[in-house]
Amino acid sequence: MKTSGTNPIIVALDVQTADEAASLVHQLSGSVHAFKVGLELFNAEGPEIFSAIRHEAGNHVRIFYDAKFNDIPNTVAGAVKSACKYQPWMLNIHASGGSAMMKAAVKSANEYVDNKPLIIAVTVLTSIDTSTLNNELGVAADAQSQVVRLAKLAKESGCDGVVASPLEVAAIRDACGPDFVIVTPGVRPAGADIGDQKRVMTPADAVKAGSTYLVIGRPITGASDPRAAAEAILAEI
Repeated sequence: MKTSGTNPIIVALDVQTADEAASLVHQLSGSVHAFKVGLELFNAEGPEIFSAIRHEAGNHVRIFYDAKFNDIPNTVAGAVKSACKYQPWMLNIHASGGSAMMKAAVKSANEYVDNKPLIIAVTVLTSIDTSTLNNELGVAADAQSQVVRLAKLAKESGCDGVVASPLEVAAIRDACGPDFVIVTPGVRPAGADIGDQKRVMTPADAVKAGSTYLVIGRPITGASDPRAAAEAILAEI
């Protein structure tokens, strides 16, 4: 299995200003080596946020651009091409966009030979459970079956891995092999508030199940001492 070395944590910078993000990166640099820029922060600050993070942590820092592109293949290919200019380490799209869209995204990323990001496909959001899939979205499958189906489609389409809840990690690992990257949100230390997540697991259990990277936000960023919180999670792992 691909591993992230001794530190699989990606800290979610789900804040609204570059100053807040820079403060968190400054506090966590050295303890954490990867940060997620999602829709909230990107739409608040624009692409300059990538430079701000690198200013605090250095050019070696890994940035996961949580873009969740989902549109027609040509549009997603163009969006990926534009995003690659910011040199993200990882970039995601929605697997539900279908194989043609995912292949277009991968092809576009492959043009950046020297700085190609990992292309990761979102399977089923961790805020969605089987009841929501069946009764609201009209998907006649349980959450795990749908996640594995989309993960296999993503692999066949050339993606480097997927985003999936920790509850499906073992099944994805069995279906997609040891080198497939699995990025896991919905990770909460024992006793932490699960917020709006429905399919969760502790960090240690997620790693044992086969997660490559763990996206962790509020348990670290909302702590009075984010660095200590991150180091405590690492110790738990």
